[in-house]
Amino acid sequence: MGVGRSYCVALVGLNGYIVEVEADIGQTLPNFVILGLPDAALNEAKERIRSAAQNSGIPLSRRKITANLIPASLPKRGSGFDLAITMAVLRAADDIREIGGTVFIAELGLDGRLRPVRGILPAVMAAVQAGYPDVVVADANVEEASLVPGAKVRGYKTLARLAFDFGADPKELALDYNPVDIDVPEDDADNAPLMPDLCDVSGQGEARRALEVAAAGGHHMLLTGPPGAGKTMLAERLPGLLPDLADTAAMEVTAIHSLAAVQSTAVRLIRRPPFENPHHSATSAAIIGGGSGLPRPGAASRAHRGVLFLDEATIRQNTLRL
Repeated sequence: MGVGRSYCVALVGLNGYIVEVEADIGQTLPNFVILGLPDAALNEAKERIRSAAQNSGIPLSRRKITANLIPASLPKRGSGFDLAITMAVLRAADDIREIGGTVFIAELGLDGRLRPVRGILPAVMAAVQAGYPDVVVADANVEEASLVPGAKVRGYKTLARLAFDFGADPKELALDYNPVDIDVPEDDADNAPLMPDLCDVSGQGEARRALEVAAAGGHHMLLTGPPGAGKTMLAERLPGLLPDLADTAAMEVTAIHSLAAVQSTAVRLIRRPPFENPHHSATSAAIIGGGSGLPRPGAASRAHRGVLFLDEATIRQNTLRL
């Protein structure tokens, strides 16, 4: 038995870093150790991996398993490392053939199913930019991962099928599904949501002119007036004056929304400038972003390349008394 290696991606905000996963099987009592600054969710991967491998017909070795995530000084968070650690351990036990430079990004269920993870788009972008275009993800993440130019994406539903394609011989393929490998169009104009149009507004000549000038020059705006004057109605129609996003800008916006998604669902390339309208009682963290451990984009980040509308904003003036 030697040292098995595979690759994954660690996200720090929107920046992704290639992580080399080393696995070694020792000769001592059974144990499973993960090194490299893992968080609580990543430490729990030990039980997920053992159960998933057992239920997929390719049980792990009963000896001591040590998984090292390189660089060790970079904090690792989340469950997206499950699959990469599993493949490295299987390679160390000679249960599968050489992995090469394939990047594995997926969470494992106890039954051996591959589950999607959040932020798959920026992770695949980082892998391609680092020179690792071959990526394996969960079936539910294939559509989103395929948006990255140059990425060779393969999607699987089960660990058993993935290990079988890499030379393993599972005892049973009860959860047998074919891999998914598809090309996704960059945009779908027919299914794009309809945006409010400025042509719906009657009158408001000066305000319409101000919106057009702001859209053309990328200026900020301050809308003042009594309730019911139409401030919100006009602000909601500002994104309709902006042009479609270019390829680079569309990837940036889509990556942010992929990271901010509450559920790990596939997203299409966002071509229209986003519009964010946080509630007037939203906290600073909700608007600016942040969070414990893994930062989450706030409304200001989600409005990147688009419009951030702060309705009912209060301007406070600080008076300096001498």
